[in-house]
Order: sequence, then structure tokens, then C-alpha cells
Amino acid sequence: MIKILRNPAQIVTVNADGEDHKRGHAMNEITVLENHSIVIEDDEIKDIIPNSRKLRLHTDNVIDLSGKIILPGLIECHTHTAFAGSRADEFRQKLSGIHYEEIANAGGGINTTVTAVRESSFEQLCELIKPRIDYFIRQGVTTLEIKSGYGLSFYDEVKLLQVINHLDDIYTIDIVPTFLGAHIFPKEYKNDKKKYMSIITEELIPHIQKNNLAVFCDAFCEETAFSAAEVDEIFHAAAGHGLKLKLHTEQFNRIGGLETAIKHKAVSVDHLEVMTQDQYDLLSGSDTAGVVLPGVSLFLDYDYAPARELIDKNAIIAIATDYNPGSSNIAELNLVMSLAAIRMKMTIEETISAVTINAAKALDRGKSTGSIEIGKKADFAVFDTDDYSDIVYQVGKNLACQTIKNGEIIYDKYN
Repeated sequence: MIKILRNPAQIVTVNADGEDHKRGHAMNEITVLENHSIVIEDDEIKDIIPNSRKLRLHTDNVIDLSGKIILPGLIECHTHTAFAGSRADEFRQKLSGIHYEEIANAGGGINTTVTAVRESSFEQLCELIKPRIDYFIRQGVTTLEIKSGYGLSFYDEVKLLQVINHLDDIYTIDIVPTFLGAHIFPKEYKNDKKKYMSIITEELIPHIQKNNLAVFCDAFCEETAFSAAEVDEIFHAAAGHGLKLKLHTEQFNRIGGLETAIKHKAVSVDHLEVMTQDQYDLLSGSDTAGVVLPGVSLFLDYDYAPARELIDKNAIIAIATDYNPGSSNIAELNLVMSLAAIRMKMTIEETISAVTINAAKALDRGKSTGSIEIGKKADFAVFDTDDYSDIVYQVGKNLACQTIKNGEIIYDKYN
């Protein structure tokens, strides 16, 4: 079936010229076309044509996008959407001056959510997560990463991953499952860390690989979580079972996580708030994407990652919400884009690259999605404006009016 996305005000292609990312100042090169239309055949982009060209194709469907902006489908590359319960009381504590790590050390934080997840059934978790996925779709998101990490036992981590995979089966968008069993040490293994390490490396990872439950293995490298040596052991096991690697690192402390991730050629390193100048060249000289999470910095009133400096050093930078109940209860990708521009000094063009082609790179999908190029997936986000700057300028306002996945409209604000 052939479709035409006819005459949008602007097509922001984020053309990567066959690459799977944009590095450094190339993030500013997003290629904006006017007076063009997009030809879709089945679920792929077949052509991008000037409106003056006479179409010689039999057209089954024409979608008029006059006065609207079309971007590649947005990629949300770091979320903890699979959770239960509320941490509103802890938010109150944070506002009174108690630090996130203090709450965690007192037995709250992630452990609070773990308790709620363990008490929730498969069906209850599915019903909790569905409206959150719908919310992302209404923003133009066509690929959504979701981590486990709130089960922290063999049974509950598998349960979460099964929920995420089930939701991927029933939703049109691509939902990417990430195993985050190494989020923190659960309370029952606080004094027997070796036992929990063996559960991760000898039980969970082989089971996940055998049952195809996750694409990535992630970990939290922090003083309150896993050491660099423990991450190294987990990554050896995960890579040995064919899982790709991601790492939460340099959020509150520098304990060797970044160096460990680069050594293992991780697809992404995420957070980076306390990264320092002596580490910039290490990330910039690698093919690992740096995922910055400005919503966390806003929510915790904390340092922002050095996105401007890393881009100037030629790094690959992506942006995500880190949507979770404790440190970034923010599911608005458009708000996070505006924060990146205002607080991290990223240009509008860089923020667009960071939630499209570079976010796709952070999920190892940049060859098939993340830009509007012939042969790539027909995934698009359509915005109700005639100037792409509005997407970042209209702070906290979702201008997305249509989401198109594999050539099919899956969300239409007006229908």
C-alpha cells in the first residue's frame, strides 16, 4: 500500500547520511525541507519528493499535513515506566531538604517501589502501565524503552520483563525491554551481596537470554548501588549471553562506572551529572551515546549533565525523561527538551537530534529509525505548528497532533 504525507509546512529529516547517529556539532544539521511530501510504501519511507513533481504512483491514501511540522518518530530511550505505587511522601521529604541518597539509605527510595511491585500481579501492572504508554504515544513517541529494576528478585524481575514484553505485543509502537536487576541490592541481600550477584549472573541473565525477555542489560553504578567491579562482573555475564549493555553512571558519585562502560563498549551511558572534564575525551572518543536526563536535575534540584561541553567535544548526546516515581516523575519529553535547551545550553536543532537519531543510537536502532530517510521505518511525529522551533519554545506544551507508526496513524488529536 502506498500513502502520501502531503505538503507539510516543514519536514525535519534529521538526515544522517547513512550513519546511525550525529556526533558533536553535526547535531545542528537537521535538514529542513519545505514544499515536499513523503511517499510511504507499506511500513517504509519510499521517497521524499518536491510538491512540483507529478506523482506517477497509484496512491491509496493521501494524508494532508498542510500547516504542520513532521519529524521522525520520537525515541524515548530511558524510562522506568514499569512501576507500581507512589513516592509522593518522599517528594515531600525532598522538598524539606532531605537528599535522595539519604532517603535511600534509610530504606526508602527504590525499595518503596520494589515493595509495591512485588505486591502487584501481572494484570495489575499491565493496567497501571498502559495509560503511561498512551501518554508517550500522544507526544509523538514511536519507540519506547522500559526497564525492569523494581522487582529485584528472580520471580519479580521476570514478572516485570514479561509485562513489558506483553505490552510490546499489544502496542503498535516498539517497546524495548531492558533488564535492570542491578538497580540496587534488595533489602534481603543487603548483607549478602555475593548471593544477589549470583542470582543476577547465574540465574536471571541466562533465563532472560533463553526466553528472549530483554534486549539490554543495565545497572546502577553508585555508592548506594553497585560498584564498578560488580558492574564489570555483571557486564561480562550479560555480554556472554548476547545482551547489549547500558549503564546508569556518574549521577551522584564517580566510582569508575563510565570507564567500565566504555571498556565494555556499552551502547549508552546515562545520567553523567557529576562527569568532569578529564572524562570528556573518554566518552567523545567512543561510539557510546551519552544520555542526559535534565528532568532528574529539575526534580531533584541537582546538577545538570555537561551536555554543552560534551557536544563541543564531539560526543554523541541523546535526551530522555528517565520517567520514574522517585527521581523524575516527569513523562513529558517536550518539557525535557526545553530544559535541555534552557539549562544545558543545547540548541533547538541539537535537542531534536537528541530525541530522534541519537536516541535511536542509544537503543542501537539508528540504522532503521530516528531520521526521515529512504528505506527507514515510516515512523513520524506530526506537530500542530508551522515552525519546528515551537516544539522546544512552547515549554511544557505538547504540540504533537498525530503519531504515525509503520505508516499507520496510531494517534490523531482531532479524530
